[in-house]
Amino acid sequence: MNLQQLKYALEVASKGSMNEAAKSLFISQPSLSNAIKELEKEIKITLFIRTNRGVTITNEGAEFLGYARQVLQQFNMLEEKYISEKTAKQHFCISTQHYTFAANAFVELVKEFGESEYEFTLRETKTYEIIEDVKNLRSELGIIYLSNYNESVLLKLLRERNITFSQLFTARPHVFIRKKHPLADNEAINLNELDDYPCLSFEQGEYNSFYFSEEILSTRSVKKSIKVSDRAAIVNFMIGLNGYTISSGVFPKYLHGDEIIAVPLNVDEVIRVGTIKHSDVTLTRLGEIYLDALKRFAQEL
Repeated sequence: MNLQQLKYALEVASKGSMNEAAKSLFISQPSLSNAIKELEKEIKITLFIRTNRGVTITNEGAEFLGYARQVLQQFNMLEEKYISEKTAKQHFCISTQHYTFAANAFVELVKEFGESEYEFTLRETKTYEIIEDVKNLRSELGIIYLSNYNESVLLKLLRERNITFSQLFTARPHVFIRKKHPLADNEAINLNELDDYPCLSFEQGEYNSFYFSEEILSTRSVKKSIKVSDRAAIVNFMIGLNGYTISSGVFPKYLHGDEIIAVPLNVDEVIRVGTIKHSDVTLTRLGEIYLDALKRFAQEL
């Protein structure tokens, strides 16, 4: 196994096609295919399933490629520091539930990094995918929450994947509603007062177990439910439909001005928001910068 084979495998994964990867690497398709087969034979796992429409990464392959990505990033950093006169493009990815403070910390990372070339990714996605991204080293860090309901299940899942959880902050549950909502003047809201309004939540796709929900009290039966995939839709439905969502009380004014307010919810529950990281991985400099930014935002919440 050598660096070139790792580069080849990552390019195939990126393009989803042997032919497209071969064009990108300026080698013939048979040469690339043979290199991948030799690598698979040496490591004794199948990285890709070949189909007429391209390639699909196997579960074992996803984990291997995560390690390969880390190795190449470290190699590029060594080359940049000791050999190359040109600064290599830096890559960095995190996966998170839909938290504005995570995006704000990302902005701080980009400002502090300050290099002319980089390729950074912020994935606001489903809970299960966040865990898989960290397990497969696609993302250096993930951000999720734990509650009394999901904690034992998610911590077991994390342990099985060699992932650790580190708490950033705790919060009491709040109901997010528009400023002119009929319940807006309440000092606190009881669950039964929400019965007549649409409950807004983030959809979790194939892995839609209650344990993966981004909202606490996910097992509660509601008459009106709308699932969405992005934060903007949540805001639109709060304003346009008198909808509500239950979360940590952390919400950005720049998305909605003063239109959305957070009212405490009368339930005995605590939300623990934190980062997850693969136990085998030491944070890169970018990871450390991002984590420091997260901690600064967490202190201000």
